[in-house]
Amino acid sequence: MQEIIKGHAPLIDALTPLCPDEQAIKHTADLYGNGYHWFRLDNSSKIKDAARILKGYRARLIMISAYSNTDGPEECKELCYHFDVEGIIYNLTVTQNREWPIVPSITPEFANADWHEREIMELYSIKVTDHPNPKRLFLDEKLDAGLLSSAVPLSVMMNGASSKDLWERILSEKEQQR
Repeated sequence: MQEIIKGHAPLIDALTPLCPDEQAIKHTADLYGNGYHWFRLDNSSKIKDAARILKGYRARLIMISAYSNTDGPEECKELCYHFDVEGIIYNLTVTQNREWPIVPSITPEFANADWHEREIMELYSIKVTDHPNPKRLFLDEKLDAGLLSSAVPLSVMMNGASSKDLWERILSEKEQQR
């Protein structure tokens, strides 16, 4: 494991206080030895501090992933911020729930967060505060924000379209109609 974090121990040490406990931090590697560091921040307001720290290490924001988490006591939305520092990936996850319903913008630290955050606001109805340009990217203003968070992802649809289960249901419905 030391090989993975070699040269980045000060960055990991700087991000560690933003996490509530040791279980909120994981260090992994893929089959090719690429390092991945996972940090679960205990509240969404800390992403701003994390972004400042990462900027100090000349990190590059790769993307921000938004998704629903149904594993906990209440369904909530989560954001995972993916950063690259010298070929090693740092993933920081924040949860948007009743206690922390908003996420601060990191666009002032990472200009390329602009489109990611606008897309998240538009498609998932996640509130991002202090964004310098919160206008919609794609959807008409008349459409409800977060409209697509209830849509079926294409990957799920494609998987269902080619599965045996789907065709069995279609055929059984045809037989019932006879």
